[in-house]
Amino acid sequence: MSARKYFGTDGIRGKVGEPPITPEVVMHLGYAAGEVLSKEAPPGAHAAVLIGKDTRISGYLLESALQAGLAAAGVDVMLAGPMPTPAIAYLTRALRLSAGVVISASHNPYDDNGIKFFGANGYKLPDEVERRIEERLGAPMHCRPSAELGKARRVVEADGRYIEFCKSTFPSDRNLRGLKIVVDSANGAAYHVAGPVLHELGADVIEVANHPDGFNINADCGATKPKFIAGKVREHGAHLGLALDGDGDRLIMVDAAGRIFDGDELLYVIARHRRKSGQMAGGLVGTVMTNFGMETALGQLGIDFARAAVGDRYVLELMVEKGWQLGGENSGHIVCLDKHTTGDGLISGLQVLNALTSAGESLPEACRDLRLVPQKLINVPVKRGFDFRSCPEVLAAVRQAEAQLQRRGRVLLRPSGTEPVLRVMVEGEEEAEVLSLAHGIADVVKGIPAAA
Repeated sequence: MSARKYFGTDGIRGKVGEPPITPEVVMHLGYAAGEVLSKEAPPGAHAAVLIGKDTRISGYLLESALQAGLAAAGVDVMLAGPMPTPAIAYLTRALRLSAGVVISASHNPYDDNGIKFFGANGYKLPDEVERRIEERLGAPMHCRPSAELGKARRVVEADGRYIEFCKSTFPSDRNLRGLKIVVDSANGAAYHVAGPVLHELGADVIEVANHPDGFNINADCGATKPKFIAGKVREHGAHLGLALDGDGDRLIMVDAAGRIFDGDELLYVIARHRRKSGQMAGGLVGTVMTNFGMETALGQLGIDFARAAVGDRYVLELMVEKGWQLGGENSGHIVCLDKHTTGDGLISGLQVLNALTSAGESLPEACRDLRLVPQKLINVPVKRGFDFRSCPEVLAAVRQAEAQLQRRGRVLLRPSGTEPVLRVMVEGEEEAEVLSLAHGIADVVKGIPAAA
């Protein structure tokens, strides 16, 4: 398959006002997607698509452009307004629609945005369908006759439906009474649903970063800035904190002391509980970034482990291939396929809370047998398209680091699929050595003229 021009590992993403995140391209994208989806609709019926978005100011603009393109292709549109990405996946399936579309750039700053698609089954669109949409983007845009144009309407109680869905994934014979929980919605799409889910399950909830203004999404808060919620948990004397990202599909948690627990640790808590309660179906899928200590600890529990490429799309593909139900990334993307078709920060949090309340344990107690090895990740800004594999200086620095580690650790370089950065990761037994090697490689990359 030839390289795709628009679709990356997580849909289409970029700076607002620059191609492809312009009203013209997004309207054409809506039309192209509508043309492809209409071919799957029953004879005489319109395809129907749900559109949701996060809280970025540009969401209004892109929502209108996308709606216009879909309507021009004869597709009916349902508008959910600001809703978490996993909520759109759920509602698309629950409402028996042709597809769902999310306007979001996830954890990126407010002036980025993006478009991602879900199929009728609640899973992300297959590569083949995205390829067909890209091909159609290269053709002229037309408009159906007036009698064939799509209509649009708002979804009533979209937030209430999703809240009930999240609650249904928590055991009906258990509650969260007695727990004081801080929840950080990153001023993003979960601002109006995260608190109610936990409150209706009995928790004493303190909501922070839940007043979006179009510009403050992910700004010094949320899953990518967990020091914020760590401080709030200590400030309020809470038992736990849950931090989501801008579109609600990532989760990071903190304990009463403000200690931060990443995706690897939270996955371990869920897997350990499922193993002990006889609910672990198959193994667990991580990524090449998953800490080696996680792999070791899972092995001690007798749980199989496999690594996928970075990206929840690839984690999910390997989970489906193996028939396993649990997987995720240390960034906080956690997929529980027995609960949802995609990663969901709120539902993942409920799975952790189920494990803790079932065993009567704290987060540190549930992780006592997990020993993560020192790992350093540095995001080095580079030009888009920069290929580190073509730079002898970078490759030499990697080989030198690997020789120094002597198979007591790992070195991994990979371009981000969503940002113009090269991720440099070093893992090993000694923290000082890991930090030195990671910064050494990053400095070499920064000194390459082609990268700057």
